[in-house]
Amino acid sequence: MPAHCEIFGILGEHHGVDGQDYAIRFHLRLPDDWNGRFLFQGGGGTNGEIGNATGPVSRGTPSALQRGYAVVSQDSGHDNRRNGNPLRGGATAFGFDPQARADYGHASLAPVARAARAIILAYYRTAPAFSYFVGCSKGGEEGMVLAQKHPTLFDGIVAAAPGFALPRAAVAQVWDVQAMAKATGSDVPTLAALAKVFSDADLALAGKAVLAACDADDGLIDGIVAAIGSCTDDRVRGVLDRTVCIGDKTQACLSSTQLAVLARVMGGARKPDGTLVYARWPWDPGIASPGWRLWKLGSADGKIPALNVVLGGASLPSVFSVPPTPVPADPSALLAWEMRYDFATDVDRIYATGGAFARSGWQDVSARSPDLAAFRAHGGKMVVPHGVADPVFSIDDTIDWYRQVDARSGGDAAGFVRLFPVPGMNHCGGGPATDEYDALAALVDWVERKHAPDAIIATAGPNTPWPGRTRPLCPFPKTARYVGGDKEKASAFICS
Repeated sequence: MPAHCEIFGILGEHHGVDGQDYAIRFHLRLPDDWNGRFLFQGGGGTNGEIGNATGPVSRGTPSALQRGYAVVSQDSGHDNRRNGNPLRGGATAFGFDPQARADYGHASLAPVARAARAIILAYYRTAPAFSYFVGCSKGGEEGMVLAQKHPTLFDGIVAAAPGFALPRAAVAQVWDVQAMAKATGSDVPTLAALAKVFSDADLALAGKAVLAACDADDGLIDGIVAAIGSCTDDRVRGVLDRTVCIGDKTQACLSSTQLAVLARVMGGARKPDGTLVYARWPWDPGIASPGWRLWKLGSADGKIPALNVVLGGASLPSVFSVPPTPVPADPSALLAWEMRYDFATDVDRIYATGGAFARSGWQDVSARSPDLAAFRAHGGKMVVPHGVADPVFSIDDTIDWYRQVDARSGGDAAGFVRLFPVPGMNHCGGGPATDEYDALAALVDWVERKHAPDAIIATAGPNTPWPGRTRPLCPFPKTARYVGGDKEKASAFICS
């Protein structure tokens, strides 16, 4: 790292209704060779970690600190070691205190940003010329909070794979677990049985079916479905149905039960009356990658349980529901709780209030408003990258949000916010995708030089089928289409 001053700070201390002591802790690095800019580094998951304050952007690109930014990170008002409780979900135990829950969802962000800016002013004797935020997942939700609730604090925001509907997505995680569990043949499934519902070979068959149905839609058969939205259920199911086993199950076919389970998952979480709770999931070959199965099923070797259980199963009862429900942090106990979840009666708890909780989980930990008028008036710009094969937050929900923003802005959403789908990419990275790209550089160019990003060049990493391949990421609704030339180079494609 470059030479810099390192500062740790504490603010917002309070004694919670759950008997625990809480505080917002932040971490700030001030480089000697400062570029005059400030960057707020978003969190992830349940937060509870102060962060390294280096400002990572993307694998293969320099961090914000290395670029000369003053960088702050924070724990969002709770500490996993100090405040964790194994009887209340472990790291999600803070959800039993209304203020700690609010700090996690939104309330810690502006105070930390203002404290960091004040320290920067005192240290450098000048205020930042430009302020940026970069985050993915929960960090993406935080970027949305800042644009919606504090629209003048930042000039540019990268809100990648935004978890701006976290409570609904957590409900969807339970739906997926219950759907997958049906294929185990047991009413009391184990984590090991859940991991075996689909083998890697089974998922590879599903991924190949998606490619067979839709790969050519962008003008080139290359293992990437770049024509976002063209891969409909009917087209994919038409190919998948031809993979159904005739006779015993083998690695060369899928059982009818597996097809039914996959269709149920991809169709989205619903109440008994068919009302969609969250969003559907798009068909993409990235569903065959380890990053997808890790969330939905757990690792193939059984060593890592499904993250939909250990994260979704802990967060939903503790952080997103009123009243919060104590569930031990043991993965088997979390799975048992998810299997008891009732979609007829329990879903509305994410919108409920009561007792010490004057705000619902949805009010505290969501930021899905399409109203960005104040952010736009401030001159703010936003870049929203999102993997099409994201198993945690559906890009279909993000596309729906973007369309709402566009409608509210008279069809001019692209003038201040651009959504960049990343075909094949899982959650914040991974998958058969060109998932290495510099969204911060594109944002800075937009904010400071008024060059709106008509494409962001992305590179495939070493763990993909095509290391070094480049492609343009196109702002929605445009997609990358092959026009001729070297098939491994972005220059052979245009966004149209």
